[in-house]
Amino acid sequence: MSTYAIGDIQGCIDPLEALLDKINYDASKDQLWFTGDLVNRGPDSLRTLRVISKLPNTISVLGNHDLHLLALKLAANAYETEHNLAPILEANDCDELIDWLRHRPLLHHNRHLGYTMVHAGILPMWNIGEATQHAEEVTSILQSTTAGEFLEQMYGNEPDTWSDTLTGWERLRFIINVFTRMRFCNSNGSLILDVKSAPDSQNPNLIPWYQHPLSKNREQRIVFGHWAALMGKVDTPNVFALDTGCVWGNQLTALRLEDQQKFCVNCR
Repeated sequence: MSTYAIGDIQGCIDPLEALLDKINYDASKDQLWFTGDLVNRGPDSLRTLRVISKLPNTISVLGNHDLHLLALKLAANAYETEHNLAPILEANDCDELIDWLRHRPLLHHNRHLGYTMVHAGILPMWNIGEATQHAEEVTSILQSTTAGEFLEQMYGNEPDTWSDTLTGWERLRFIINVFTRMRFCNSNGSLILDVKSAPDSQNPNLIPWYQHPLSKNREQRIVFGHWAALMGKVDTPNVFALDTGCVWGNQLTALRLEDQQKFCVNCR
């Protein structure tokens, strides 16, 4: 039995199937972890969601594109941005797929394997216990009758600084931004959400979340996606970046957690 963590797919089902062939995936005993952003931008988000939702022994966390799909379906006035998700919204099994998606977590921690998986990252000032608790705050809302109202309110960059006193939509928006959008923080741990490039030593105010001096998780092994500009290259111990830009024509990557071996397939 092996456990494979797989980077952002974003509707690129053919590379996923090629990757599963490459790792000799055995559905009867292997487990798959997905870093989120299963849908959007790629050629076949509908088939991707159908395939992954039916795979056994599978764990997927929510990414920002997955949340946008939920908003388009559940929110009365979803923020409109460019997407190609109409085939899912018009499918006869849309309700089933959306229900499956809204029951995915924002964070998955496996104490036995010693790994934690998120889509974007973990706020440096949160330890794993605190991060798990905050992720569950959002999960409970997404599975409630107020999910649509929350999804209308989740868009935006403010607040950009954490406080235990945050309440309501602002608190939940900050938590969502950490787990699904964060790349950089400044020196005091505030989020910088409008920069998507790779880390640049020329700008010391842009600190990758996983290199932050305030980090409480240096001993934790963290798997994440979201940051395609990294191309899977991180020079920080215990941190594994798996978004290698499949949807941009680069590669789709899997990490076998037991021995940290990577497997890649090229994407068109």
